[in-house]
Amino acid sequence: MFVAACLFLGGAAGTNAISDEESGVRESGRAGKIVHSGDFPEKAEENVLITADDGGKLDPAAGREAAADVVARMKALDGVESVGDPVASPDGKALLVPVTMRGDTENADRRVQPLLDVSASVQDDHQGLRVDEVGTGSTAKGLSETLGEDFEKAELISLPLTLLILLVVFGSIIAAGVPVVLALSCVGAAIGLSTLASHVLPETSAVSNIILLMGMAVGVDYSLFYLKREREERRAGKSHIDAIEVAAETSGHTVVVSGTTVVVAMAGLYLANEATFASLATGSIIVVAVAVLASLTVLPALLAKLGRWVDKPKVPFLWRLTMRSGVSKVWPALLRPALSKPFIMLVVSVGALLLLALPALDMKLKQPGSDDLSRDIPVVRAMDRLTEHFPSKGTVHKVAVRAPADRADEVQSALMGLLDRTAKDGLFAHDSTPTIKESESKRVHTVDVGTPYQPKSEGARESLDLLREWVPQAMSDVPGAESAVGGKVAQGVDFTVHLEERMPWVVGFVLLLTFVTMTMIFRSLAVALSAILLNLLSAAAAFGVLVAVFQNTWAEGILDFRSSGAVVSWLPLFLFVILFGLSMDYHVFVVSRIREAALQGATTKVAVREGITRSAGVVTSAAIVMVGVFAIFGTLSMVEFKQLGVGLAAAILLDAVIIRIYVLPALMTALGKWNWWPGKVSGGSGGTGGPAPVPDQAEPTRHHPTDHSTRTSHTPG
Repeated sequence: MFVAACLFLGGAAGTNAISDEESGVRESGRAGKIVHSGDFPEKAEENVLITADDGGKLDPAAGREAAADVVARMKALDGVESVGDPVASPDGKALLVPVTMRGDTENADRRVQPLLDVSASVQDDHQGLRVDEVGTGSTAKGLSETLGEDFEKAELISLPLTLLILLVVFGSIIAAGVPVVLALSCVGAAIGLSTLASHVLPETSAVSNIILLMGMAVGVDYSLFYLKREREERRAGKSHIDAIEVAAETSGHTVVVSGTTVVVAMAGLYLANEATFASLATGSIIVVAVAVLASLTVLPALLAKLGRWVDKPKVPFLWRLTMRSGVSKVWPALLRPALSKPFIMLVVSVGALLLLALPALDMKLKQPGSDDLSRDIPVVRAMDRLTEHFPSKGTVHKVAVRAPADRADEVQSALMGLLDRTAKDGLFAHDSTPTIKESESKRVHTVDVGTPYQPKSEGARESLDLLREWVPQAMSDVPGAESAVGGKVAQGVDFTVHLEERMPWVVGFVLLLTFVTMTMIFRSLAVALSAILLNLLSAAAAFGVLVAVFQNTWAEGILDFRSSGAVVSWLPLFLFVILFGLSMDYHVFVVSRIREAALQGATTKVAVREGITRSAGVVTSAAIVMVGVFAIFGTLSMVEFKQLGVGLAAAILLDAVIIRIYVLPALMTALGKWNWWPGKVSGGSGGTGGPAPVPDQAEPTRHHPTDHSTRTSHTPG
């Protein structure tokens, strides 16, 4: 009912999407606000490009005939407002027919199909010619269809893969299905709630993908923690209900702690002071909070209702595998080097991670652009042909000026002077004359100035710098004029600089709040400090892998991308926050089991071995699920999703293998009793090291013939 209510209310309220005005920063952000204040009517523009099929010189007569056909057929469509005269390219190899659609740009991709059908039919009727259509609606439609296919493929692979891994973990179909059902329910509820939240903090289009990613990760994780502990207690002789209660007091407590640390980490994104990051933070926090709530309420209720049915139907071979009795020999063998020679293993493992992190020192940041898109996408190839023949249609700088209405003529004159300067400089496109647009109020003027360079090239950056120098000069004689230069290139440059300025604040906030949270939970400065250091180490190593893969060309064939020699600028900050939260999940779970063993009187070495061995199955299973899901993102077409998937998969893999098997046990063994400083853990009593075990009097006065033991293991965490 809760999930259905969230989805219903979210659907009824609708999404309040982030506008360009809200998402911009620095000068490009000011340019967006100036343009928005002009209240210009937004029209969806399409461009029909006619070229020779072989890419050579266009036959003038055939080109004119095809262009006339395009004009006649487009004018006959109800969705077309106007059709311009055909324009020849400077190189004589192309003709361009500009088309303006009716309606605004909001849903142009859903209304553009009749125009695309006309372009396709003109090509069929004119042999030897290629007819492409590129514009507001057609480009959005082409990219969204490709992305939609990508995500459908990712979902088609990730769900069966997750179920298969969980089948291996639990050996029964219902037990394997519970985490997936819980995670998907959390995702559904969170999408509905985030839609409602968008009316307070506007939402970016990527937030639903992030909710799916985070929801599957933490939803499956938390269910695994709970189910494995419940099964472990049943195997130890407890009744079904008692086993659920022990799981609630131990794994349930861990889920609350883990969820709190993830929420704290994601909240750091608000300090980025940027609308997109605020939206991603809101969506992530909502889905994690819902996952924690579900794990504390729905999950134990579901387990209680299912009873012994949770282990049905059994998968014969896998069931025997998961229910094998006896102590695992694999994990003690893997842990032996860290426990017997902790200092040597600490130096070797930390050294290996630092070596992996080394490439991160050379990290370069850039915003993704059209040159990062896969050339397998038809509309991207069409965009390339359009910008080849008409450079002014490609990379464009938007000059925006706001001044008193009585200064409109002076602004027009100043902008004309500016355009005269650009017309004489090779950094700018000269295939067409830019048009100055004036708002109805005469207070706002805009003009698009094209450049023949790709968005992330040095030429595009130089043209932007030059334009930002010339525009203030041109407006210096207009009293009260406010000017700025925006556009895709400017947005990318400004966004990168903005993030570099804000990153120390976000990182500092996350580290400080995580330290405080861990100290309060474990009442140990040593545990809190080591948690932060180990998570920083795994994040640094993941960044090193990211740079090594994507700033170089050796992996282009493997992952099907074109290296731009840079990492997407928003990724490091977002990755850091997500990785810190998800890695802390594992850390809290493992350290809680170690502390539980220490509270029962075990020595540090025995507690570390016991805690990691008992939690190894859960952590490994959760890590395999997450690495599998994240790796699928590495197969998507968009380079930012490739980088996100590879970065997350590498970090989780390093965290689950090197950190949990070698670095953490070696560090805790080396620290000994100092692990719990300034508190202490000894002899099965809580001491000052944290919450004491739950006393027997606090237990329910319920007795079962299968449970005659005192519950000394009932320690929160």
